[in-house]
Amino acid sequence: IPVERKEKDPVEIPIDFAALQAINPDVYAWITIPGTAVDYPILQNASDNSYYLNHTIEGTESAEGAIFTENYNHTDMEDENTVIYGHDMKNGSMFQNLLKYQDRSFFDANREVLIYTPDAIRHYKIFAAYLYDDRHIMQSFDFTDQSVYQQYLDYIFSIRDMNSCIDTEQEVTVNDKIITLSTCYGTQSDKRYLVQAVLVSIEK
Repeated sequence: IPVERKEKDPVEIPIDFAALQAINPDVYAWITIPGTAVDYPILQNASDNSYYLNHTIEGTESAEGAIFTENYNHTDMEDENTVIYGHDMKNGSMFQNLLKYQDRSFFDANREVLIYTPDAIRHYKIFAAYLYDDRHIMQSFDFTDQSVYQQYLDYIFSIRDMNSCIDTEQEVTVNDKIITLSTCYGTQSDKRYLVQAVLVSIEK
């Protein structure tokens, strides 16, 4: 997909990043998925990739943790695949709502993901939602290698099991940037539920 870059007046960002970064400078973006309860800051701890598994944006220890990326990803959202983690909380918070994408009609109706950074709004379109194993995606694949990235995309589009929703009409190539939202799957500690979206436009 050729990413449309709109540049007129600087885009208005509805997120107060200065206030968030005053609470915690690890905040670098904000994710919103219209039609779901997902509406959270994204954080990255420079040295401890597991920190936000059990710490909130305020730095309080808590089972819900925060929505975060690891330092295998840059914080400019320019990587081929940015993996964003969040817990599947029973109260419906964090990334629990991702599990709604198991339902095809929900999947079809709620395809947009917005990621705000201090200077841009990135629009993504969800193209895949499926159960995966618990391998570490960023350590398992070198997405900067186009042949590896192509094989990875081919795998996604070949998934055919009943619990998966894949939009086989959606074109995603190695020139595209994707995000992978990853959450736990109930009590199955060896599984992850992934929702993946491709960048379609950037407003700056």
